[in-house]
Amino acid sequence: MTQTPDPIMTQRLDLWLLHARFGRTRSICAKIASGGHVRINRQRVTKAHAQVHVGDILTLPSPDRQTVIVIRVVACAGRRQSAPLAQLLYEIVPETV
Repeated sequence: MTQTPDPIMTQRLDLWLLHARFGRTRSICAKIASGGHVRINRQRVTKAHAQVHVGDILTLPSPDRQTVIVIRVVACAGRRQSAPLAQLLYEIVPETV
């Protein structure tokens, strides 16, 4: 009898960014994480090994570096997958005025 593995509920920030395709390599994702540009639940993060949990709110710089993106972590992945599957790891939090 084979058991299904437990879903991953927590993951390193740099790995999560890589699996969600916010960077092309782990070193780029580590630079984003350690550069002080990411916030987890409104707390600035300066370590790539910071833990991301399902349900956390992340604030990231947008690709043009002019604005920010606010996302909610929906899931963690065991490895990097295709772009459509990577988009299932998070949902964009709409702006409220």
